[in-house]
Amino acid sequence: MIDPMSDETTSRSARPSGRPRRSSADVLADAAAELFLEQGWSRTTVDQIAQRAGVSRGTFFNYFESKADTFWLDLDATAAGLGDALRASSGTSPVRRVEAALVQLAAAHPADRVPWALTQSDAMGLGDDLVSSAAVRLVRIRATVASFLCETADAPRGDVGAEVAASALLAAAATAVVTWARAGVRRRPLDEEVAAALAPVADGLARTDRLADG
Repeated sequence: MIDPMSDETTSRSARPSGRPRRSSADVLADAAAELFLEQGWSRTTVDQIAQRAGVSRGTFFNYFESKADTFWLDLDATAAGLGDALRASSGTSPVRRVEAALVQLAAAHPADRVPWALTQSDAMGLGDDLVSSAAVRLVRIRATVASFLCETADAPRGDVGAEVAASALLAAAATAVVTWARAGVRRRPLDEEVAAALAPVADGLARTDRLADG
């Protein structure tokens, strides 16, 4: 969903008639963002979000497991393509393939879909809930990357080198996403931000880790 306080936000009534209708998930995520800004995260319930969106409580749970999941609708959709991006990636080593796949995902993310949870967290009173919901996603993505590194490097499952490389690469990519989201008018394309963050990490791994060998 688009940051509700950004210049890129378009009102529902002003949307061009030829533009495809938004999904129920988009409507729910926007309703959640509005309520979090109006009354804070802790005072907003799933029932209130559903009511604001004009759908039932059951419909909410068709799309989200919890209200925290509304933070990450667009990034979750982008991250869902990680497996395919890794399998289709090319590079001189497993680490370089991960680097290429993460940059490719960043390039595919819609430029106007800035996570409002990263730009309005203080106003919404998100606090530890933002951190915990982000951590769940990073752990899941890191596991996918580590598994890919082990497989492509013919290393045993749980190989410490793969685990460390995956953690380092994901930390750099996640930092780039936060920097991009909070850059405001100075925001450059997400893939450029991610590429710049990953390059020194991948270069360092290339000097010290067999997973970066061609």
